[in-house]
Amino acid sequence: MANYKEITCSVACNKLKRKIPFGWDLNIYRGCEHGCKYCYALYSHQYLGSEKYYEEIFVKTNIVERLEKQLSSPSWPREVVNIGGVTDSYQPVEAQYKLMPEVLRLMIKYRTPCIISTKSDLILRDYDLIAELAEITYVNVAATVTCMDEDMRSLIEPHGAESKKRLAMLKEFAKTKAGTGLHFMPIIPFLTDRLENIEALYSAAADCHVDYVLPGVLYLRGKTRNEFFDFVKGELPDLYEPLRQLYKKGGASKEYKDKLYATVNRIKAKYGLSSSYSKPMKEKLKGLHTLFPGL
Repeated sequence: MANYKEITCSVACNKLKRKIPFGWDLNIYRGCEHGCKYCYALYSHQYLGSEKYYEEIFVKTNIVERLEKQLSSPSWPREVVNIGGVTDSYQPVEAQYKLMPEVLRLMIKYRTPCIISTKSDLILRDYDLIAELAEITYVNVAATVTCMDEDMRSLIEPHGAESKKRLAMLKEFAKTKAGTGLHFMPIIPFLTDRLENIEALYSAAADCHVDYVLPGVLYLRGKTRNEFFDFVKGELPDLYEPLRQLYKKGGASKEYKDKLYATVNRIKAKYGLSSSYSKPMKEKLKGLHTLFPGL
């Protein structure tokens, strides 16, 4: 079990240098218990003086107070907030601290649009709050699903929810006015890029009636690169050299990506799915601004 450490923060929402397409990031925890072997956020723990990203989870105990201070300010622009851009807000620690319901109540109070990404079905606990928020502003609920093979999923994401549970969660939120999306990322060469996995994932996404599926190939740098290759060397030694050859730099070769995305796009078209999560967001926000000019 991870060690939980309580800290305080000076601000809740951090402004991003560029909109992608959201302009703000909100992380109520630092560190993540899911233990994903490809986690891009491992670097972030260095600012807390810790090397144990998976084992030391920092809890921002004053996050609700700080969030209300920001959202209640006359200068708050009501731009889209990405909740959990660095660490999952519905990882196991949330079952104990229950900070997300309070965060959502503030989003409702101040009509603030948001994106929530998770690998946990714990988010269903807050179904009613998210449905209520979706009635008054834009909300997107996204689940990362990398693999439909449960044995492989449990190897690369040992403490995340089963893929079928994440998909079932999306199917439930599709019944609300919230947007839903499946993040097929990272696509890991030789592990999750097989045709049968891509086909099964897009078929499941169509069955869940998601608004989009966003694919993205694995990128390796810094601590993530070392963590990933240590994992491959220990658990999947036959793939160590092929992956090292493919990842001489941070990203896979253009040739590999072009071939992969050609396959992904063909299957995406087969199931009539979009890969844009900004389009439904812009459409929803435009409609709301038309109805409520002062929003």
